[in-house]
Amino acid sequence: MTIKEDIIKILKKEVLPATGCTEPVAVALACAKAKDLIEYDEIISIDIMVSPNIYKNGLGVGVPNSGGEIGLLIAAALGIIAGKSEKGLRVLEGITDEDIIKAKDLVKKNIIALSSKDVGDGIYVEVVLNTDKGESNVVIKTRHDNFIHLQAKDKVIFHFNELQTNKISIQNNDIYNKKVTEIIKEIEYMKYEDLEFLLEGIKMNEAIASIALEKPYGLGVGAIFYKNIKNGTMADDLVNQAMTLTAAGSDARMSGVSMPVMSSCGSGNHGLTAILPIAAYRNLYKIDDEQTVKALAISHMITSYIKNYTGRLSSICGCGVAAATGASAAITWLMGGTYKQIDNAIKNMIADISGIICDGAKVGCSLKLATASSTAVKSAILSINNSMVSSGNGIVAESAEETIRNLGTLVCKGMNTTDGVILGIMAGMC
Repeated sequence: MTIKEDIIKILKKEVLPATGCTEPVAVALACAKAKDLIEYDEIISIDIMVSPNIYKNGLGVGVPNSGGEIGLLIAAALGIIAGKSEKGLRVLEGITDEDIIKAKDLVKKNIIALSSKDVGDGIYVEVVLNTDKGESNVVIKTRHDNFIHLQAKDKVIFHFNELQTNKISIQNNDIYNKKVTEIIKEIEYMKYEDLEFLLEGIKMNEAIASIALEKPYGLGVGAIFYKNIKNGTMADDLVNQAMTLTAAGSDARMSGVSMPVMSSCGSGNHGLTAILPIAAYRNLYKIDDEQTVKALAISHMITSYIKNYTGRLSSICGCGVAAATGASAAITWLMGGTYKQIDNAIKNMIADISGIICDGAKVGCSLKLATASSTAVKSAILSINNSMVSSGNGIVAESAEETIRNLGTLVCKGMNTTDGVILGIMAGMC
């Protein structure tokens, strides 16, 4: 497979629409699939086991079409009552008021048991649906919509063994061993038609952000910034436009607004952060569609590159250290930066905001996305002016690739107990 084919394959796999935070959505999807596997008259119990990262990210986030509810229990109930598994990460679209009432009643019956299971994988959801006609069992692993086990009663319908599952997660590793410059050069040579599908991400993510500019959702971060730009308190520049648009998208999404976003690497907030700073640049400087799709491709590919080393879900904020770094590289490219300057933008980002922790999906994420998106623009400006963090400053190495690998080592080896501590703190607050 050529580099070009690899890039297109990764982009089409990783850049997908999702309605709602993808962690509760993954639980809803597993529950919807479990329901589809067996015919029954009465549910006896629903046992759900999730990885710590799924638990953490689903604990306090709004669920779309839930009547303002938060958390994994209502997501599971909606998946059972009315979820459409064939829609994938848009499983909760089309929920009615009657469905919400039934889902809330199901939660009140206290037959849904939720537990955290440390399986050594960032994404893991297992559902055992026990009914009067027998059990069904569903397991999602590695990706939010990747089923590895489907079972109805005693019949295994589908199963990937552990070795095969690992192959799924690392099948594109070769491209992540290449230099960032090689990937960007390949994107530059690609035809517009190869990447045109990425434009849908700008339309989709700008649409959800726009509703949270005039009307506050969540913390109202985007709406407050927007108001202060209009009244002159804040400058109407690229930094603030990127920050405002990205924060607004997160305000709406984390509040459970029932609109799809274009995700990146399985995360809607990653998608907002990878895409909306580029949308802000496009709105201010009127770049054409070909420049736009190539910038989007760069942003998504750098995001994916970093996530390959830090893990799909981790103890650090992927929106900041992965998606915003992708956006910064893309903006540097749009500004006419050299390959060296793009490398430096990546290093500047990791030097700056690699310490942002992930303490779950929630309305407060809009603050982190505001920080990440504004820093993406500032890092690009610094690199264009040849201001860069040099090798030997903390975890920053000589190249962008080495720096990214250092970040991965920090996350996977140095912070492997952090999630447990975060979960303990969050559980104590609930």
